[in-house]
Amino acid sequence: MNYHLEHNRIWLEDDEGKELAYVTFPAFEPGMVEVTHTVVDPSLRGQGVAGILMEKMTEVLRETGQKAELTCSYAMKWFMKHPENQDVLIDPEAEAVKAAGGIPEACRIPRHKPMQ
Repeated sequence: MNYHLEHNRIWLEDDEGKELAYVTFPAFEPGMVEVTHTVVDPSLRGQGVAGILMEKMTEVLRETGQKAELTCSYAMKWFMKHPENQDVLIDPEAEAVKAAGGIPEACRIPRHKPMQ
C-alpha cells in the first residue's frame, strides 16, 4: 500500500491504485488549514490507518509551518490522545473544548472556505 500527498490531502492506495483512506486539510488562509475529513475503507478499520494519516499530516504541517483548525471528529479525538502533536494546532485549548463538547461522530460542516 502506498501513501500519497497533495498540498491539502494525504491518501492511501492499494497496489492496484484504489483509494482506501484519506485525510483532507484545505488551506483557508495563508499558513492555516482546516482538517475536514478522515475516511478509512471498512476493510482497513481498526488497523491504525487513520492514525497514520494523522501522523503524516502532522509531519507535513510542521515541515511547511502551517497550523490547523479541526472540524473532523476523528482528528479532534486523535489530537486529544496525542498532546505531543498539538503544536500544529492554531488553538489547542479551543480544540480541547470542542472535543469535550460531545461532537457528533460524523465530521462537522467545515467552517472556512478553502483558498483557491
